[in-house]
Amino acid sequence: MTQKLTSVDNAFFQLESHDTPMHVAGLQIFTLPTHAPADYVQNLVAHLRSPTQLSAPWNVRLRQSALGRGWRTDRDVDLDYHVRHLALPRPGGERELGALVSRLHSQRLSRHRPLWECHVIEGLERNRFAIYTKIHHALADGVTTIRLLTQALSEAPEAATPAPWAATDAPTPASEPARRAPLRKLCTQLATLPALAQAAGRMARSTVGAGEAFALPFSAPSSVLNAPVTGQRRYATQQLSIGRLKAAGKAADATVNDVVLALCGSALRRFLKDANALPSRSLVAAVPMSMREPGDTASANAVSIMFAGLGTDIADPVERLRQVKRSTAGGKSHLRAIPKGGHPLYNSLLLAPFALQVITGIGAQARPCFNVTVSNVPGPNRPMYLQGAALEAFYPVSIAAHGQAVNITCTSYNGSLNFGIAGCRDALPHLQRVAVYLGEALGELEAALGLTQAPPQRVIRNAA
Repeated sequence: MTQKLTSVDNAFFQLESHDTPMHVAGLQIFTLPTHAPADYVQNLVAHLRSPTQLSAPWNVRLRQSALGRGWRTDRDVDLDYHVRHLALPRPGGERELGALVSRLHSQRLSRHRPLWECHVIEGLERNRFAIYTKIHHALADGVTTIRLLTQALSEAPEAATPAPWAATDAPTPASEPARRAPLRKLCTQLATLPALAQAAGRMARSTVGAGEAFALPFSAPSSVLNAPVTGQRRYATQQLSIGRLKAAGKAADATVNDVVLALCGSALRRFLKDANALPSRSLVAAVPMSMREPGDTASANAVSIMFAGLGTDIADPVERLRQVKRSTAGGKSHLRAIPKGGHPLYNSLLLAPFALQVITGIGAQARPCFNVTVSNVPGPNRPMYLQGAALEAFYPVSIAAHGQAVNITCTSYNGSLNFGIAGCRDALPHLQRVAVYLGEALGELEAALGLTQAPPQRVIRNAA
């Protein structure tokens, strides 16, 4: 039986091209168990290839017909193809890992197979290995991807866990749309039209300065971040202490998310100043906000979009944070006024011009809808293990597109916030500097707030 794609999921296939792959990924770095045998990673690969029954979305294949695209269960998934064993060239440092991840993330997933791949990478220095897993965005958003990959982890070092794709009785992303009657869905969306009209009115009033202040689509300045992209990606990472972020937020009466956005604004401001390409007006970020109901593990994509100014036109880090706080407060208030059932239609109307820019390839020539995507995805808040190996870091890897040459996504894990910065290799040289500047921006904000300087932050430079 073929199950029809939702409009949001279908859009990711419309947006996909050789230059704009539409998959997201997770990069997990593990420390080998004490006294691990020489064939530990080889045995782990065999374990990940061992399931004979798979669960969705890992066993779901795209089916194209005259009636449109749909999902069909694949009962004969070739795990030798999907689970791959790689090794880094010596010395196996962060740069070598970044070069490999950049190359892997540049390659589109085959539409003739289930839309995912897992690469187990051994040879990382300091007795470590990595796992890079990518999945098409039509099958999973960031929250879903983190949840799926966390299923293979355990809180106990000695516990054995199944592969993430091993069959379970959990509801599947592909089956959820089929359970919702089309007529009921249409009625729900029609009922939200008055609220959506009010939302449009608030946006119009904000445009003329007569309403609540929040960033609007297409209010962003043109910048080198909004260049056309080629298919090759560049990837960099940074890891920051959540304790330090919370302390800075408390001192400024701001949320951790506000601090994250302000730090991204600081890093991008410095990056663009280095290139003598800083716009006089503030950059605008698209910030995905989870609209997932409590306990919802089925929806593949359940987000809405908030726009926020990053304060890149402000030199002082504290004032930049205050400006970000004002912008996000207005954006959150705007989203809360939209009924939950209206967010899919709201997103479709709001982002249709952006999608058209990406599909036609004119995103780099037209006025940008926004300058950069900044996303914060929650992850496990306690130590996790895989077959005895300790998870050291969990980095997200996201999407770049025409007119959106860089994407910043972060994931929390065990007291740290792990940033993954993905961008177009040709459009943005030296992208790794954004990762370095993120770490230094936190120190600058702490100093400006009068906080005691924390121990030096370990900078991770996964870039090539």
